[in-house]
Amino acid sequence: MITESAIGTLAAFLTTVSFVPQVVRVVRHRETAGISLLMYSLFTVGVGMWIVYGWMIDSAPVVVANGITLALAATVLGTTAYLRGASRERIAASRH
Repeated sequence: MITESAIGTLAAFLTTVSFVPQVVRVVRHRETAGISLLMYSLFTVGVGMWIVYGWMIDSAPVVVANGITLALAATVLGTTAYLRGASRERIAASRH
C-alpha cells in the first residue's frame, strides 16, 4: 500500500527535479528569452513562503523540498535578471 508520506515524497521530488533542466539550460547556454521575470519572481516568493509554512508546521519534507526548489528557481531568476541587465548595458554603451 502506498502511504501519504510516499505520495508526498514523490510529489516533492518530481516538482523539485522538474526545475533542473531549466536551470541547466539557463546556466549552460545563457538562454533566457522565454523566461518570465514576473513569473519567476512570484514563484520564488511563493516557494519562500512554503518554506516558512513548512517550518511553522514542523514538516522537514516541506522545508527541504522547497529549499531546493528555491535555490533552483532563484538561480534561474538571478541569471535571467543579470543577463538582461548586462544586455541593456551593452545596448546603451553602443549608442554612445
